[in-house]
Amino acid sequence: MTPRYVLLRLGGLVTTLLLSSMLIFSSLYLAPGSPENVIFGNRTPSPAARAAVRHQLHLDRPLPVRYWDWLTGVLHGDFGRSMVTDQSVSSRVGSGLGTTLSLVAVAAVLIAVLGLALGIAAALKPGFVDAAVNLFTSVSVAIPPFVAASILVSIFSIKLGWFPATGLPDGFWGHLRGLVMPAFSLALISCGYLARVTRNALREQLAKEHVQTAVGRGLPRRVVIRRHALRGALPPIITVIGLQIAGLFAATLIVETAFGIPGIGRLTVQSVSQKDFPVVQAVALLLVAAFVVANTVTDLLQAAVDPRLRTAGRTA
Repeated sequence: MTPRYVLLRLGGLVTTLLLSSMLIFSSLYLAPGSPENVIFGNRTPSPAARAAVRHQLHLDRPLPVRYWDWLTGVLHGDFGRSMVTDQSVSSRVGSGLGTTLSLVAVAAVLIAVLGLALGIAAALKPGFVDAAVNLFTSVSVAIPPFVAASILVSIFSIKLGWFPATGLPDGFWGHLRGLVMPAFSLALISCGYLARVTRNALREQLAKEHVQTAVGRGLPRRVVIRRHALRGALPPIITVIGLQIAGLFAATLIVETAFGIPGIGRLTVQSVSQKDFPVVQAVALLLVAAFVVANTVTDLLQAAVDPRLRTAGRTA
């Protein structure tokens, strides 16, 4: 992987984040209604009171000036103050960020382990195992996260009592136990999709001439699969894993609300209903940043395992 290729990807990352920040900031303030109405609620303020609040919120300044002030604050870790609670937006978002990252991490592990295991098993064992995995993937990719959440709560919380239905118990193990069902709800669709891609990519590689030649030379089956078949199947698998993990951050909006998890997903839903503009802006920017960073890391990993991508990057 050449430094030029890395710089091109990082330049694309910065450009995407900058354009996204412009869109996020301007779309919220250009929406119908005015932010100061959140403070006044159902009251009808006098023109002087409305002008004072608009001046306090810097709404009397031109939009480009407001955007520049907000962007420079964001670069210094200051997202402003909540219009509902008057707390620092950074503290409100930071209190739930760790929980959301833990949830995404557990879901990502489930996706990688279960998706790869099922896909490899289906590719190497045609017949009953392949049919069973195909049945599972067909069902899993058709179940939305909120439906999976309802089913899991009904079975494992209400009937069996294995996991808490809402919230996170105290302690490390209690915290992890409370994340299992939300993480599985997030990972269900992605596991099925990754299993399908892994199965197809691995079967395609097993049929390649160089793999058949390695088998004909008498190399052990596990060596052929690990060194030749799996290595050639890695690029599409890495792409799917990266895209699915990036999409998990957006899916937390549904799952955290369904399970009562105090993360940034539930905070976003609450802030949207309360029209807390600064919090919505901060969370939207973080979600976009997570998605873009995940895609960039995926591109770099692909270039590391596939020399053809590095060659294409140098040609471009």
